Amino acid sequence: MPTVTAPSSKSVSHRAIIAACLAQGTSRLTGLLASEDLERTRACMTAMGADLHPQSDGSCIVSGTAGRPQGGTDAEPVVLDVGESGTTCRLLTAVAAAGRGVFEIRGRGRLHDRPIGELIDALTPLGVAVRSLGKPGHPPLRLTTAGLSGGETTITLEDSSQYLSGLLLAAPLADGPVTVAVTGGKAVSWPYVAITLSTLADFAVPFTVETLADGTWTAADWRTLTDVTPGRVRFRMRPAAYMPRDCAVEGDWSNASYFLAAGAVGPEPVTVTGLRPDSLQGDRAICDILASMGARLEITDVGVTVLPSALAGRVLDMSRCPDLVPTVAVAACFATGTTTITKVAHLRLKESDRIEAVAENCTRAGATVTILADGLCIHPNPLPAGRTIDFASFHDHRLAMSAALFGLAGVTVRLDDPGCVAKSFPNFWEKWEKLGLCPSPHRGE
Repeated sequence: MPTVTAPSSKSVSHRAIIAACLAQGTSRLTGLLASEDLERTRACMTAMGADLHPQSDGSCIVSGTAGRPQGGTDAEPVVLDVGESGTTCRLLTAVAAAGRGVFEIRGRGRLHDRPIGELIDALTPLGVAVRSLGKPGHPPLRLTTAGLSGGETTITLEDSSQYLSGLLLAAPLADGPVTVAVTGGKAVSWPYVAITLSTLADFAVPFTVETLADGTWTAADWRTLTDVTPGRVRFRMRPAAYMPRDCAVEGDWSNASYFLAAGAVGPEPVTVTGLRPDSLQGDRAICDILASMGARLEITDVGVTVLPSALAGRVLDMSRCPDLVPTVAVAACFATGTTTITKVAHLRLKESDRIEAVAENCTRAGATVTILADGLCIHPNPLPAGRTIDFASFHDHRLAMSAALFGLAGVTVRLDDPGCVAKSFPNFWEKWEKLGLCPSPHRGE
């Protein structure tokens, strides 16, 4: 039976590095994901004064900044090169704002087209001067800060949960208590906030999550929150130190999704090891989604096995797990009946416009796709086995990895930029080849 070990979680790795780099003392991190995005976070935290020392056993020893990220001067700001990592940009803009001095946040590619105005607006009441150096409300940015003053601010979860996660990581470094209230019309990607809260708890940072009912704010158990209603949730933080610790990073459900889907639509069962069934990662929902479509799964202490199955289309609210949309959309092309994916309008702001990009690749595979205001509707047609099809990566790692699944239909997949998977999963193609189910895509023109 083909078996693959899940790579380490990208989301957990980002947060563990940041927390260890803010701690008062030395931490040891094991199982960190090696990828371009994580290298950007490491380099930015180093630029702000942390020391990271990779060890021969794959772990990393981190000497923290004791809660004081160091900036530069007007003449020589500390430059934080976030590359194409939206996670690095959003989390570290807030963390840098809690530091001292002048910082410039710069990236490349589509990064400067991805909005960050909501986070700028949330930082301003906390005493930080933020100026866009290009398009208003977008990177590159210049921050001038003497630290967060404390106080109250608001943020929405309509386009990204990363704005809130950045504020929560930065708030313990403020000079006074900070209250962050969630506003807006909807909340997406809440599980990523839960990962942030888990990281704070792991590094002994206190916080309180409060919910509003009948006009009264009361403390809630954040681990049991599954739905967040804007206007009825707030976070109360007080000045506190990140404490050093040893931290092991769990497996990544997002990047495991391609292999789990391969078990459902391919010729043989596939087992993925290294995943926590009780993980806070929202993309653990891939098991429930595949099961709802008719896939047979076996979940044990060893791993998750998905068996070849006849899939059926479903209506899926994927607001809590938007990174799974490329995987699920391709699986829908193997199903019988229509699959409708909703509440993911914010996917237009990712590394690509993931709604348009997913629709284009599914159309190339023969499906009839209707683009909705907040998602897409996929009606599968017989997959063209024996044909060579050129798929586009859109320079988006998740589009490239999901396109590999079409090869399981007997399609010869050609892909314009297979190397873009290095953003989150550099050895994806090596692991895909080891499954032995179908070849990796050829490089297209």
